[in-house]
Amino acid sequence: MRTDLHRHLTSPLTGVRNLGILAHVDAGKTTVTERILYLTGTTHKRGEVHDGTTVTDFDSQERDRGITIFAAAVSCAWNGHRINLIDTPGHVDFSDEVERSLRVLDGAIAVFDAVAGVEPQSESVWRQADRHGVPRIAFVNKLDRAGADLDAAVASIRARLHTVPLVVQLPIGKEDGFTGVVDLLRMRSLVWADGRGTFEEGRVPDDLWEEAHRRRRLLEETVAELHPVALEEFCAESTVSAQTLSAALRDLTRTGEGVVVLCGSAYRNRGIEPLLEAVVAYLPSPLDVPAVRGTLDGAVQERSADPAAPFAALVFKVNSTATGRLTYLRVYSGTIRKGDAVLDVGARRNERIGRILRVQAGQHSDVEQAVAGDIVAVIGLKAARAGATLCTPAAPLVLEPPSVADPVVSVAVEARRRIDTERLVSALARLVEEDPSLTVRTDPETGQTVLSGMGELHLEVAVEKIRRAHGLEIGVGRPQVAYRETVGRGVSGLVYRHVKQDGGAGQFAHVVLDVEPLEAAGDNGGGDAVDFAFRSAVVGGRVPQEYVRAVEAGCRDALAEGPLGGHPVTGLRVTLADGATHSKDSSEMAFRTAGRLALREALRNSVMVLLEPVVEVTVTVPDDAVGGVLGDLAARRGRVSGSTARAGTSAITATVPLAELFGYATRLRSRTQGRGTFTTRATGYAPAPGAVPRGTPDR
Repeated sequence: MRTDLHRHLTSPLTGVRNLGILAHVDAGKTTVTERILYLTGTTHKRGEVHDGTTVTDFDSQERDRGITIFAAAVSCAWNGHRINLIDTPGHVDFSDEVERSLRVLDGAIAVFDAVAGVEPQSESVWRQADRHGVPRIAFVNKLDRAGADLDAAVASIRARLHTVPLVVQLPIGKEDGFTGVVDLLRMRSLVWADGRGTFEEGRVPDDLWEEAHRRRRLLEETVAELHPVALEEFCAESTVSAQTLSAALRDLTRTGEGVVVLCGSAYRNRGIEPLLEAVVAYLPSPLDVPAVRGTLDGAVQERSADPAAPFAALVFKVNSTATGRLTYLRVYSGTIRKGDAVLDVGARRNERIGRILRVQAGQHSDVEQAVAGDIVAVIGLKAARAGATLCTPAAPLVLEPPSVADPVVSVAVEARRRIDTERLVSALARLVEEDPSLTVRTDPETGQTVLSGMGELHLEVAVEKIRRAHGLEIGVGRPQVAYRETVGRGVSGLVYRHVKQDGGAGQFAHVVLDVEPLEAAGDNGGGDAVDFAFRSAVVGGRVPQEYVRAVEAGCRDALAEGPLGGHPVTGLRVTLADGATHSKDSSEMAFRTAGRLALREALRNSVMVLLEPVVEVTVTVPDDAVGGVLGDLAARRGRVSGSTARAGTSAITATVPLAELFGYATRLRSRTQGRGTFTTRATGYAPAPGAVPRGTPDR
């Protein structure tokens, strides 16, 4: 214990922070990143999103569209600490980029708009961070805007994110008059007067003295309820010192019991320096997070963040550039140097590190080595893909890869010139290698090449990337959504006998299946269809366990295509009720075949329901356009769930089938004279109206 503590106190890793910037689109993530780079001296000119001069939005499409599309990593130094920062996208179509980034981060800054508060994608990325256990601090941005309200934003954090906001600042001035904040921990004022990010420290203004003391008292009481040391001091002294309060805030942040809330205006360079101080004070270093866990031959192993331990790293991003293939790594343990041999465990392939690069978005600088806690890019790996584990060949380990969501929108793509067909195939393969949330397949009926992704914008960006990078002329079909099929009413006691005898050893399998909807079986309290459940009710050993597993594998094979339209099947439970074997002709292959064919027959005899993807849409429009927008949403089969008035505008929330939203951006602009905006958040699947259920009895 003493040795570990000594290592923690003396290790340079204590000065490293690996964090991401998370938020809804247009909340100010990229501007916050730019101001951090400017304030730390990494850049000498403030980049602006509207001018296309930002460091992290370096891709030509990002600058043209004014949004972040690709997660970009940068590194900077602040007060003896090295901060590795990833600016993530805020649009729902690029949530897979956020997922891969969160997998390798130790902490995050969640940015919220002071006018809008918690928006749909803010909530989505917050839930993603919850799943990964990433500690966060919150920054309420744009306090200089008309209608900005810190208290309303904090209330939305408490209500929608179900966390305890620990507000440590009080704004000085409102809207255009916002000039600084009161630091509630040290009871001082911080005022930005020069616009360059440096503040003047002073005493709390007289007109805010009483309010500042009230909020400081509220902060002490909230922290004391959550932290035993703070509670002990509060009971003994009737107050909590700044030192105890700071230590308690650090503990609560790292356990996720509370979230420290700061405020400012990134565009006007106000509030960034205290934000950096909070990053250093409250967010964890690589030594403060639990040791990474991996598996080897089914056994769980841990690797601590120790440069002397065996090397282990996770690939979270791959990017092909004009200078070569860049592979982005998070090093969890050990040290790696140029020329080292590493093992890609999943592919069982040895690779060699050619160069190691410190990444500054679109710029790179060579370094001699990378150690535990580093986020770097390497050149020389030929086959490693996102999610791959790299490690020392003598000490293999498999780290859990980031999850990849299923695509929901597809388009058919083809080269306009026949001679470009092979080039298009190669470009699509490279695209899928860079972005695992994209898939490419050939339609067996039409022979078309189908590109699938997370949304209309996602596919639009992917196609445009091919056009620009490879100079190809591409034809694109109309987007199609990814439908699913589920069981509305199942069947019981379906008997299927698989018998095959064509010389030599034969095949024999006898199965009896019950099929029912999962929610009807009580597996899902929310009522939404989930994937698949299988169980065996066979007694007396009539079907051996290895054959039961083969039946389950066969049933899973049958889920690939449903009877309505060949869509994947979801949301059902299959029970193996009975079965029989043959002493010579039964085998795992025979029972797998029987399971597949039996479930296909059971689905044909069941009442099947077609499911379509639905999304939650938040439309922000001027008050005078609300009526037309509501009518248009109704025409698109939208169900309005709420409406909120915000300073001359209304935010309408509705649930709409994804298929009805193709082309909606153009329609909304025309109805609102260009003043309306909308965002979406995937919510799952719902029955598609108008589809005749397969298996419905005649009446």
